[in-house]
Amino acid sequence: MTAAVSLQNVHKVYNNVHVVNDLSLTIHSGEIFGLLGPNGAGKSTTIRMLTTLTQPTQGDIVVAGYDVSRQPREVRRQIGVVLQQTSVDGDLSVWENMEFHGRMHHIPNPQRRQGIQQWLDYVELSDRRDNKVKTLSGGMKRRLQIARALLHQPKILFLDEPTVGLDPQTRRRLWEIIKGLNTQQGITLLLTTHYMEEVEYLCDRISIMDNGCLIETGTLSELRQRHGQGIVMKKEGDRWQYQFFPTLEMANAHLNQQSDKTGMMARASNLEDIFVELTGHNLD
Repeated sequence: MTAAVSLQNVHKVYNNVHVVNDLSLTIHSGEIFGLLGPNGAGKSTTIRMLTTLTQPTQGDIVVAGYDVSRQPREVRRQIGVVLQQTSVDGDLSVWENMEFHGRMHHIPNPQRRQGIQQWLDYVELSDRRDNKVKTLSGGMKRRLQIARALLHQPKILFLDEPTVGLDPQTRRRLWEIIKGLNTQQGITLLLTTHYMEEVEYLCDRISIMDNGCLIETGTLSELRQRHGQGIVMKKEGDRWQYQFFPTLEMANAHLNQQSDKTGMMARASNLEDIFVELTGHNLD
């Protein structure tokens, strides 16, 4: 399978601190890849290196076949980036934001206008084309950021916390847009998020980082098989203690063997359980 993104022994050092430490990772073309980690894990620095915003201290990064250190301009032509912060101009209209981005990428007319219409249709903002961005809701602004990032037809889309701060209904609508970009448009996506259910729903594979290091990579099914598909929870004071079992049946059997089941329950494990097991703390 072709690699859309490849990192080999990548380090990033700030003030003698290894923010990213010997990171090696491959993202395959055509997949949605989730990068998880608590605050300070090195996710944002990794994204900045992948998108040419900062240079690695050591190691090799190749994005869409181009080296980020030696060929940054070619890399930028192949990627779209949607940051957590709202980066569209509130005093311009929806169309003007798209038009400005298209001109910055030197997209000629009529291709530029056709592309603007296509992606505004896709994110359901055509009826808002003449509205100033500052009048839009948070979800609409995020959809506009996605449309803008797609205008120059990138092969890879980087989404940094794309649904943070949005209500559940808007978040799920964005999930469908993101899913469609992958299944219908064939775009490779790298996603960072603090919502475990978002990763479970969207991502083909997941990597977990902590303290600048890669801890584990795999599909959700592979991670559950490695750590346990069943879990027994026991309330001790104001905290829960977790014990993993290879299967849910084994977890239930263990629970049934207890003479005192007070404060105990068995259930299937999920990504959050595995994340806490690996990192020692919750994602947020």
